[in-house]
Amino acid sequence: MKILVFGNSLVKDDSIPLRLLPRLEIKFPNIEFKEIDPTEELSEQGKHLIILDSVGEIERVMILDSIEQLHTNKIYSMHDFDLAYNLKLLKKIGQINSVKIIGVPMQITDDDALNQVQSIIRKCAAQLMHGS
Repeated sequence: MKILVFGNSLVKDDSIPLRLLPRLEIKFPNIEFKEIDPTEELSEQGKHLIILDSVGEIERVMILDSIEQLHTNKIYSMHDFDLAYNLKLLKKIGQINSVKIIGVPMQITDDDALNQVQSIIRKCAAQLMHGS
């Protein structure tokens, strides 16, 4: 299992997944965690993506498993080309089949986020083992 990790270490609210990364790698040594830029390389990561990212307007860590759940803004420049738009485009052109985003609230402590993320990763791993 591979989990793509997104975030911006320069922005506190967007850096939680990156801050969790070292502890997650220790807790889950059999999972490949890969830090990448959300607007690059996604098409090279396989047809079924699992992503760990910060998400606004949620209270708890949760799984978003439908690309349709993602909000996209109007694109005026390449600066506006975000993860949601990229995923929708890749799905439309057949580069990916599915995506699960483990969404981490922007306003959560690292310890709470770690506990909740670990629980979700265990559930995802169990589902993969049982073929669901």
